[in-house]
Amino acid sequence: IIVSAASGGVAIRRGTREMAVNSTYMAKKEQVERKWFVVDATDKVLGRLAAQVAMILQGKNKPTYTPHVDTGDFVVVVNADKIKITGRKLERKYVYRHSGYKGGLKATSYGTFMEKYPDRLFERVVKGMLPKNRLHFEKKLKVYAGPEHPHTAQKPEPLEI
Repeated sequence: IIVSAASGGVAIRRGTREMAVNSTYMAKKEQVERKWFVVDATDKVLGRLAAQVAMILQGKNKPTYTPHVDTGDFVVVVNADKIKITGRKLERKYVYRHSGYKGGLKATSYGTFMEKYPDRLFERVVKGMLPKNRLHFEKKLKVYAGPEHPHTAQKPEPLEI
């Protein structure tokens, strides 16, 4: 085995063949630059928008993505009350919760839940698409039912999805 640094790169020579040695970039917590994005959910399909937002929260849209480091950005979603739910999910799909007592399972249809808490429904859908570990990124998602949000000081960039 002969190691050569010809032409600026590192190569290992085994017998008559030369193999390039690639180095994998690993982001460090201190090197991560976070951006703020604002997304208008008006007439967007719930699951498709949630999948795109989940990717941004994890940082998978960046070339510096590293699985064990939080490289994601902040996302502010406005007009969550105007999001589109396709098919008959408003009547047939349910949000479940349990009180912890026997017989304490409560079910609320998507339609009823959407009327009361449109922001929480979107949060639940995105949360289900995120990893169930310490990198679950819930604090970086801000959802608001109306067009106004209190994060103008962070200067969020509009994001078209």
